[in-house]
Amino acid sequence: MARDYYDVLGVQRQASADEIQQAFRKLARKYHPDINKDPQAEERFKELNEAYSVLSDPKTRKRYDRFGEDFRQIPEDWEERVGAGVGAGAGAQGRGRGRGRVRFTDYGEGFDGSGINFEDLFGGMYGRGGGGGRWGPVPGADQEAELQLGVEEAYHGGHRSITLAGPGGQRTYDVNIPRGVVDGQRIRLAGEGGRGSDDGPPGDLYLRVRIKPDTRFRLEGRDIHVALPVTPWEAALGATVPVPTPGGTAKVTVPKGSSSGRRLRLRGEGMPNPRGANGNLYAEVRIMVPPELGDRERELFEELAAVSTFDPRKPG
Repeated sequence: MARDYYDVLGVQRQASADEIQQAFRKLARKYHPDINKDPQAEERFKELNEAYSVLSDPKTRKRYDRFGEDFRQIPEDWEERVGAGVGAGAGAQGRGRGRGRVRFTDYGEGFDGSGINFEDLFGGMYGRGGGGGRWGPVPGADQEAELQLGVEEAYHGGHRSITLAGPGGQRTYDVNIPRGVVDGQRIRLAGEGGRGSDDGPPGDLYLRVRIKPDTRFRLEGRDIHVALPVTPWEAALGATVPVPTPGGTAKVTVPKGSSSGRRLRLRGEGMPNPRGANGNLYAEVRIMVPPELGDRERELFEELAAVSTFDPRKPG
């Protein structure tokens, strides 16, 4: 049985959206594989993203609260299909991680092979169709697969053809990737999920986005973090230097007297957000010294060492 998503984030079931977001950000910083080198950190980070993607979406969270770990098998518009009264009754029985009267019939793995036992799910409240005890059209179940993207591909969006294996063989899908998708976000392919029965409509296929680790860019939500190498004199005197972003090269001003670890913010240069403000890009200063010094360079550094009173190890 999968872990409860509220337990994963360490919040109460009645937690507000802000509390859920704060808990996710705190844990994501702790377990991000680029920061935490523990072999288990990457799996923990994926688990956090999964929990946050479900609980941060009000509609998805509502289905999860009612049906537990089986919520993905419930059509998103199930309340409209069976009526608000039926939905309330099913929720009361189905609450608690998929226990109670929720039961699913599995016809095999893949995208064409699962259905819902609506009689058990709704306790006979759905209403029988005429003749032979048929329930009438039953919609197909929604299905989910993983879609791995690079940071730059997620930043720009675009089209990609993907091939997924199912019990009926491989199928190829033309996927429109929205600009600015983030880890854990889902892309919906309408009508590509499980088949319905009795002429019921098919479910949808959801592609869960997973952003692959990148040697240059580290993501936290829509914010992008990047290392900014600078010379000792650029850090001491200040300078305007180029910084890489997924959208191309930008310019950032390094204030004079900057030390390694200082973060410089480029507002709006993070992941695009079609529905709101873009994320920010944070460039972290890293002072680099020449691996080898020429004669004149050595003289200048020795002269600086002789005249400078700066002591970075002195308290205060």
